[in-house]
Amino acid sequence: MTFSIVGFDPKTKELGIAVQSKFLGVGAVVPWAKAGVGAVATQSYANTAYGPDGLELMASGKNAQETVDALVSEDNDREFRQVGIVDANGNAATFTGSKCYDWAGGMTGEHYAAQGNILVSEETVLAMGRTFESAEGTLAERLLKALDAGQEAGGDSRGMQSASLLVVKEKGGYAGYNDRFIDVRVDDHPDPIKELIRVYELQQLYFAPPREENIVAIEGEVKAELSEQLRRLGYLNEEADEALYKALTTYIHTENFEARELEQGKLDSDLLRYMKKQG
Repeated sequence: MTFSIVGFDPKTKELGIAVQSKFLGVGAVVPWAKAGVGAVATQSYANTAYGPDGLELMASGKNAQETVDALVSEDNDREFRQVGIVDANGNAATFTGSKCYDWAGGMTGEHYAAQGNILVSEETVLAMGRTFESAEGTLAERLLKALDAGQEAGGDSRGMQSASLLVVKEKGGYAGYNDRFIDVRVDDHPDPIKELIRVYELQQLYFAPPREENIVAIEGEVKAELSEQLRRLGYLNEEADEALYKALTTYIHTENFEARELEQGKLDSDLLRYMKKQG
């Protein structure tokens, strides 16, 4: 009841998985990854031991195909399983057991493996692969585009329920304390992939640094709009510049946008756009 794609970015060394399923909380079952080691998607009567065991095998020096071979060879129920793996060198492998429910299968390409079971057709997997190969952007964005394309091509024949995106990067987690660069999920939703994309965009707003092209001076129309929004949201009730900057700082710290905080007189336009959408 699941389709997924695992991928690797050779420039950033990021590893990740995007997955959707007619299953509650798929993000707690399918995706496993460790920076500098590899990424695993285990599904179809998922043997969750494939996650930690697969990462341990790759950490010991096995590549993606060797890891898949080792995992399924020791599993008496391997014909019910499906797994996709990418190692830290970008090698990819996928396996679909003969007893997985139709349509079931997978494909590999440069730096990715795509697979699914109980699908409308193989076009879901093919669409994920084609999209990952042609898409631009970060690894997370390419994985999400691929997942969305898979759904557009038919997706899970039983429908949609949950989706997840996991991307790891060395010291990429919050404050650099772990490798969990992006870890967002939708556990129960009528359109989980679109909702996952929305949550991912929020995650980027909260935790990604401002883009240089989006940094603007607080003057003219920008200053007027910022003042209006801060007043509307209850942070500003004076006209002085000092009060404006104090209100902006209070807003940023209250709403947990510290990653978007800039020197006085500068503003991230993405933050202003978000403020305008707030009720």
